[in-house]
Amino acid sequence: MAATKLLLSDLASSVSHVPSNYIRPISDRPNLSDVQTSDDSIPLIDLQGLHGSDHSEIIKQIGEACQQNGFFQIKNHGVPESLIKKITRTSRDFFKLPESERLKNYSDDPTKTTRLSTSFNVKTEKVSNWRDFLRLHCYPLEDYVHEWPSNPPSFREEVGEYSTSVRGLVLRLLEAISESLGLERDYIGKALGKHAQHMALNYYPPCPQPELTYGLPGHTDPNLITILLQDDVPGLQVLNNGKWIAVNPIPNTFIVNIGDQMQVISNDRYKSVLHRAVVNCNRERISIPTFYCPSPDAVIEPAKELISDEQPAVYRNFTYGEYYERFWNRGLATQCCLDTFKA
Repeated sequence: MAATKLLLSDLASSVSHVPSNYIRPISDRPNLSDVQTSDDSIPLIDLQGLHGSDHSEIIKQIGEACQQNGFFQIKNHGVPESLIKKITRTSRDFFKLPESERLKNYSDDPTKTTRLSTSFNVKTEKVSNWRDFLRLHCYPLEDYVHEWPSNPPSFREEVGEYSTSVRGLVLRLLEAISESLGLERDYIGKALGKHAQHMALNYYPPCPQPELTYGLPGHTDPNLITILLQDDVPGLQVLNNGKWIAVNPIPNTFIVNIGDQMQVISNDRYKSVLHRAVVNCNRERISIPTFYCPSPDAVIEPAKELISDEQPAVYRNFTYGEYYERFWNRGLATQCCLDTFKA
């Protein structure tokens, strides 16, 4: 009976071995002993002086991190610590609700703007991922908040407040990244059409055999920029110079990574980097990524100012809707979807 559960979290508590549909082929398993761990695995940038005397130094640090790592962490980012605590607690409370209550939000239709599901795309995947997620569209907030879960009772208010605060942070970062590329500060913001913002509450239950499966296998993000909040349980790993590096959580920081659309706009100066989520056998893990995106009809192309005879355009132009549909239909293929849009 357990195998018929719609959600992993309701199955995981009753199994002592990873079910066969979660087991990766031997060539595609996380070699957890070969992962590097260090406290400074990706740059940590202090945004404190972004609008003051340290402005040019911080812009330079952001540019170097986007170019060399594709990932960086930020502190003094302006999102209140109280809000971070609330969203983490609310996410945990949601996944602890009775199964019947959570399943009110369940759907395997990726076009739904609010949906609870599992794995990545349960309709197309041959091997499932050790993850449940609640995916929420959240900009413009008033268009979507009425669809969100009403349980826990504080969910809509707290998640709405958090998503608005993170959006403010994203807009400041987009100005800084534009500037780091030598573009007008509003360049990237203007390239996104009406803008779009999604977020996910990811729940990774303890796994009896973490070496056989992934929370999420290696992938790049199809959007523009991702702001990730991790709880205190490690799980994120980033590919750097051919080696997987564990990015351990630092309280009250966010992890920022460049998505595929930023790589296009920067004409390949900034890199959208492979990353993955691994699981462990002792503790559940919550992660909350905010995906900031162009609107589906926005036309994405390399910035004209970054194209020259020496540096011709690497990509053709396309709409974000076209890109996202192709990304979704391919699934989490290791080969980057970007390669199919090269000029």
